[in-house]
Amino acid sequence: MGWLKRLFGLEKNENQENVQPPAYQAPVAQAPAQAQAQPAASPQTIPPERMGLNGEYDQSGLAKRVAQAFDANPDVADIETVYVAQLGTTVVLKGTVPSQELVNKLVTIAKGVKGATGVETNQVTVG
Repeated sequence: MGWLKRLFGLEKNENQENVQPPAYQAPVAQAPAQAQAQPAASPQTIPPERMGLNGEYDQSGLAKRVAQAFDANPDVADIETVYVAQLGTTVVLKGTVPSQELVNKLVTIAKGVKGATGVETNQVTVG
């Protein structure tokens, strides 16, 4: 079972491995006809840590995109004893892994996800 399915109940899209993340800009609602004479407002943007898998606002967007990145990496795709959460822009890993090498690999992958400013591993047990 993949990371997205196990953690969030989401199925992995078969083409996700090579898909680039969407641009980090939310669409702006159309203004009513009478208000269109005014200058256009700057578009609203979604913070990278709140960007979902398909460009939508998602409170757990960063954690889901990290899980997606783990699914795409064959070295860590089958780990079922670690969980991913987020605190703002920090990815939080929890659980047990067999080696420090795997922890390091998970950290490297998570740090590479747009919006991640750090990775917390103090809740990961090696053994």
